[in-house]
Amino acid sequence: MNFKTILPFAFLLLISFSDAVAQGNKPKKATALMGGRFLTFNTVIRVNQIEVSRTRNVGEDERALHTPARVIAFRQAVADGFPGGKMTWSFSWLALNDTTANYREIRKLVVGYHYKYGDDVTFIPGAYFANAYNTTEQVNKDVHDALQIIGKMVGNNYRPLSIVAGFTSAPNQQYLAEKEGIHVCQGNIWSQYSIDNQDGDGSVAYPFYPSKEHFCKPAQSKKDFIDCVNLDGWSVDFLAGRREGFKDGFNSRMGVGPIETLGKYGNETGLKEMMHTTAIHFDKGFELNGFGWVTNCWELCLPYDPASLKNWLTAIRKRWPDTKLITQGEFGLLWRKHYKSNSFNYRFVERGSGIGGSDADNEISWFMNKDFRLALLKNWKNNTPEKVIDFTRYDLPAKEPKEMTRKWSLLGAINQKQSRPQDKPVSIDSISAGARAIIAARYKYLIKK
Repeated sequence: MNFKTILPFAFLLLISFSDAVAQGNKPKKATALMGGRFLTFNTVIRVNQIEVSRTRNVGEDERALHTPARVIAFRQAVADGFPGGKMTWSFSWLALNDTTANYREIRKLVVGYHYKYGDDVTFIPGAYFANAYNTTEQVNKDVHDALQIIGKMVGNNYRPLSIVAGFTSAPNQQYLAEKEGIHVCQGNIWSQYSIDNQDGDGSVAYPFYPSKEHFCKPAQSKKDFIDCVNLDGWSVDFLAGRREGFKDGFNSRMGVGPIETLGKYGNETGLKEMMHTTAIHFDKGFELNGFGWVTNCWELCLPYDPASLKNWLTAIRKRWPDTKLITQGEFGLLWRKHYKSNSFNYRFVERGSGIGGSDADNEISWFMNKDFRLALLKNWKNNTPEKVIDFTRYDLPAKEPKEMTRKWSLLGAINQKQSRPQDKPVSIDSISAGARAIIAARYKYLIKK
């Protein structure tokens, strides 16, 4: 091949590469929300267990657990378990700025995965609990500066489609949407209470636009609307999720996460529970809601064989072959395209797996909409009457804490965790007339005349 033929060939390669890069920076438009089963999978790369600020850490140093070899094995497990799937990589502040050889190589590898697989590369402020340790202004500054670093790191005017955050206050999500132009945030951890370093129970489990009053509250009108799709952190077993932390020896976070499943019960039983939780959304949930969504965040440092990750992904593809593994940003934007406001009406029904806090004889039904969330629990084997275990109204005023604290929950008249005397389960007929009227406006069949 002479010089005259090489030049056009090289030019075509350059155009193809540029097109591929451009495609990697935005979601495909062909996929629709309704009728789809969606899986989003995130990981966290950090230096310290909880980086509460740029200069202060709480927990263990995790440098030795973050190696290029671990990153390679982790991504290969995803590629083998779900060919063609995409995931989201989130870096902490220290992981973005660490100058040691391992972290330089890790960042280089992840950038390569963006161009190879279409993975999203983003930031996690505070390594989950930013608002418990930082002011709103500092979190905004951390997000802004980190996005600048990531843009330069990935190149080609790159901008992530979302951020990972654990919990994120309403003002921070408003800043993300209005100032940074990012409209998807993993900004709540559904049902988290009395576990880890921050509480945040009270939201709905599927995507919603948050209110300016509280990140757990769906926006009620255009006036308090934040144009940022607020996503859950990882899907939990609803029956396990009603527990208060580790009460009675159970773990309220049990679901698709590896710590509470594989780590607690081993690979076989752990995978069974992960698939049980996945099925809540991909079987009955899909039927009730018109689409299904399962999300998982598997920290890179966790001491589990990547083969167990591959096994879960393979099992999902085998049982639900139409499932799409896309980045959380792509999923959030699909939801945003379909829902222009909080017009959702989510319903879920689960019978327990018999593992951990997922009682085999219990059935839980959840109803979640803009106005309220309602949970009913019964013993289906004994056919006992349903009891209300959660009723949280969203049409009432709400306030986020002004101080830095772990207490960010939005607790309604009755809360599933039963942490207060008023949270004792009751029959739906015994709640106030006003509450029954609000429920009947949406679910008339639940209220007896």
